Order: sequence, then C-alpha cells, then structure tokens
Amino acid sequence: MSNVVTALEPNAKQELVEGLTQAVAETAIETLKAQNYHWNVEGMGFGPLHDLFQKMYEDHFVAQDDLAERIKALDAHAEGRYADFLRRSAVEECEGKIDAKAMIKNLQEDQETLSATLTALAAVADKHGDVVTNDLAIERAQIHDKFAWMLRSHLRG
Repeated sequence: MSNVVTALEPNAKQELVEGLTQAVAETAIETLKAQNYHWNVEGMGFGPLHDLFQKMYEDHFVAQDDLAERIKALDAHAEGRYADFLRRSAVEECEGKIDAKAMIKNLQEDQETLSATLTALAAVADKHGDVVTNDLAIERAQIHDKFAWMLRSHLRG
C-alpha cells in the first residue's frame, strides 16, 4: 500500500506545493505585519489590540513552519526568502505609520485573503486525495476566519 505522497502524480504534487508555497508566503508577510502592529499600536484600545496582534503573530509563526514542513513532506523545496514571499503574496506590507483602526481593517482583510488561499488549497488537496494537506488547509482557514471575525468585531460599535 503506497502513501498519498508517493502516489501523487508530478502535476498534482506541483499544484499542491504551489498552493502551500502561496500560503507560506502570505502567512510570513502577515506574521511580520501583525508583529509590527503589536509594537506600534496606540490609543484607547492599546491593551486588547496589543494582545490580539501578539496572538496572531505567534499563531502565524507556528503556521509557517507547519505549512513549510508539509511542502518538505511532499518532497519539494520550501521557499524561505522574504523577497520571494513579497513577490508571491497577495498580502502586502504596510507602508508607514497608520492608526489602530486602519491596522485592524488591514489585518482583517488579510485574514480573509489567507482564508481564501487556504480554502482553495483545501479544494486542490481534496481533488488529489491528499487528506493531510486538506486537513491542514481547512484547520488554518478556520483560524484565519476566527481572527477576521475578532478584528471585524473591534470595528463595530
């Protein structure tokens, strides 16, 4: 009995690795952005936002490793340069100093982008019968959906 990795066709493996690499790139950019906002948030919501942004970047740092290790399990190269991440990522760096409300909105939109990327990856994994990548992608999408909800909640009221 062969495992999913050895049974994958080369094109299927490449499609999975591309999706995972996209997710790593976007997660890496979002990690640094959340940490930047953690350092620089000011105002009446400082305490809870400082804590939320820390939870985000700590979660995302671990997620980068999980996603990259899945690439390695698929016997492929895991990119690790910010230049490559920036070129690939739909999540962009923030230019300059912004206020807390703009930070929240920016991160919320990024979380939705990450969720969409991972949902698309889950569909690709499902198509190719890769239940491990599918499970990882679904779990990560759920986490990003939750962070997006928490951020949206800060913008209401």
